[in-house]
Amino acid sequence: MKNVYISPKIKLSVFAAVIVILTAIMIYNNGSRECVSNIPEPVQEEADGGTFLDKRGYHVAVNYKYSYKIEALVVHTHNYYGLSLGDALAPKDVALAWGNVARYNTQIDFHWAQSGRWYRWHTKTYEEIAPVGGEDGVNRCSSNNHLIAADSNVKSAIRKMRRGDHVRITGYLSNIYATKPNGTTFTWSSSTTREDTGDGSCEVIYVTKVEFLD
Repeated sequence: MKNVYISPKIKLSVFAAVIVILTAIMIYNNGSRECVSNIPEPVQEEADGGTFLDKRGYHVAVNYKYSYKIEALVVHTHNYYGLSLGDALAPKDVALAWGNVARYNTQIDFHWAQSGRWYRWHTKTYEEIAPVGGEDGVNRCSSNNHLIAADSNVKSAIRKMRRGDHVRITGYLSNIYATKPNGTTFTWSSSTTREDTGDGSCEVIYVTKVEFLD
């Protein structure tokens, strides 16, 4: 085989093209860090009733606590592929922000992250988060959400959610109680306030509708 000479300029052009393609793939997969102004507070109203599901050998009771509608900026997502009932019910968690947190999301690098069914954020200094009301303001205007799809269309929409999406999610804040014939049980309780933090502060949402907004 003959040796082929490739000029440094061509090599550089090929390298640049590869970088552009990889960047495009990353943006498609992960979204971009966006900001959205004037997103209102989530709305919840007392509700009753519920529904039943059968997942991984469990009979699952989904008990509605509040009807829930949240418009928000998606600031992070995380998929779960385990064998637990929680992973079957809500294979994707979505971290959401609204109010001033969504407004300042491009000016403040919150370093959003998710794992172990938690979401986390941190900044280099407290001064950075002064415009959003400090630590309390960030916690009050952001949340981690376990999303349980009501049907296949909703499930597909949840799968498509990416960081940077502006969405409206409609459904129910719900408590989950599941049992197996052998007596094994599983429970999952939703937060019903935006003021809490720590264990139990995530929203468990039985999602009936997802809208992607401009």
